[in-house]
Amino acid sequence: MPLITDPWFYALAVPALLITGISKGGFASGGGNLAVPAMALVVPPAQAAAITLPVLCVMDLAGLRAWWGRWSKREMRTLLPGGLLGVLLGAFAFGVMSNNAIKLMVGLISLAFIARGIWVARHGPPRPQEPNRLKGGFWGTVSGFTSTLAHAGGPPAAMYLYPLRLPRAELSATTVVFFGVVNYVKLIPYGALGQMSADNLLTALVLLPLAPVGVRLGVWLQKRVSDAVFYRLIYVLLGVTGIKLVLEGLGL
Repeated sequence: MPLITDPWFYALAVPALLITGISKGGFASGGGNLAVPAMALVVPPAQAAAITLPVLCVMDLAGLRAWWGRWSKREMRTLLPGGLLGVLLGAFAFGVMSNNAIKLMVGLISLAFIARGIWVARHGPPRPQEPNRLKGGFWGTVSGFTSTLAHAGGPPAAMYLYPLRLPRAELSATTVVFFGVVNYVKLIPYGALGQMSADNLLTALVLLPLAPVGVRLGVWLQKRVSDAVFYRLIYVLLGVTGIKLVLEGLGL
């Protein structure tokens, strides 16, 4: 059966997926933004996203089991329709955009994630806001779209959810279950676009053991490494890959 054998691919994919698992296991899943940008330095972005998706789905199982039934029903009703619409729009973008255009967009998403983190660090968390179906639908759609392109739906969802100041457990459950549902739904358009091919699935299978290892490392590291140190590492790695993808997307 076909399989990606480029050692540079695995040199980037293995640490990126480990960081994703560590992030999901103990650091609020923000490191999940790194996997596709890192892999996209070696393979087309759509292929990188397709290889990453089954690994993310396995990681999501633990979160879905832990948080099932504890989410905010109101916010799930607000976010999920937009998220599903965003998945549809993202699948359409995959079908019509060139590799360079997708690289450019993935790179810009990566840099936007860093910009948001710097803004929050300097200005503090956003002011409390009331639930709003229109805002929630908008940010849910953006989240589904960026999640489909680069599995980077966290920041847009946070733009809506964080100002609501939900109880911590309810916020975590809503976030985990929302992205768990979105990730499993993404399997449908990815399959329809031909991205769930034999080589992609076999490569994902080779990388699959990283899912439980990364999550368990995250649980172990949570009490030993501060969020600040972890996210500084994420920002540096994501910044380098984001800039590289933007330059490649612009043909420079």
